Amino acid sequence: MKPTSSSPGCRALSASLREVREARKFGLRELARALEVDPRLLSQWELGVRVPPIEEVARILGYLRVDRVTTNRILALVQHTKNPNWLDSNPSDLPAALTAVIQCERSANLITNWSPLIIPGLLQTPDYARALLAASEIKPEDADMRLVARLKRQRILSGYEPVRVQALISELAIREVVGDADIMSDQVDHLLRLAVTSNISVRIVPAGAGYHPGWIGMFTLYDFPADPAIVHLEHYHASGFLNGLDATAPYRKLVKLLLGKALTEEASQALLRELAR
Repeated sequence: MKPTSSSPGCRALSASLREVREARKFGLRELARALEVDPRLLSQWELGVRVPPIEEVARILGYLRVDRVTTNRILALVQHTKNPNWLDSNPSDLPAALTAVIQCERSANLITNWSPLIIPGLLQTPDYARALLAASEIKPEDADMRLVARLKRQRILSGYEPVRVQALISELAIREVVGDADIMSDQVDHLLRLAVTSNISVRIVPAGAGYHPGWIGMFTLYDFPADPAIVHLEHYHASGFLNGLDATAPYRKLVKLLLGKALTEEASQALLRELAR
């Protein structure tokens, strides 16, 4: 199957190639000259315009002397570029999925989250995120790495051109105590502070809204300025991506349904203030 340049795998691969080059303090032209590759082609690989053959990826990683674990992760990404959708239940490959998530977040102009049971990762406090990771079966060292990565991801919420976020959160998620009462109180306060910023919309879906397909699980819809939308599905020990109109259309329809059931922004903020007391 022909690689899809806008696929999650391609986004993750291009970002990874750029990151390892920059980590080794190589300029793009400098590396292209060393590898005897046209710098325009290397740039296209790093931007995701074109997908490099696995042999070229291996040559780049070998020349830069990238460690074995990172090399294996990046080489595995080449296989994911061949399919518009990506489903992986291998826990050891979750760092690759995280790379794809980060690249989607950086490239999107609108991120829509639906979270029926927990606060979305981009809106979590460090203590809340730490409590979630502690309750999982993740190794402590891996949990620390994921916590640092999660907090770094939140930088896209502020700055010169912050991304727009539309967070749809179940009332159960803001009432369920994660960690302890103090952690949850701080999390609700943090959510309220974010809810009044110009680029973040927080809408609470009340507990009495009745059954809807959103109860099946959480998802994130990424909209991009020029490329097709991508949906990220995150489950216990599994991560999946859907790319293309046919695959993402049902989730866009579900977002519309959830918006119809959700409280207004003002009513959602009032509920958060009530819980924060």
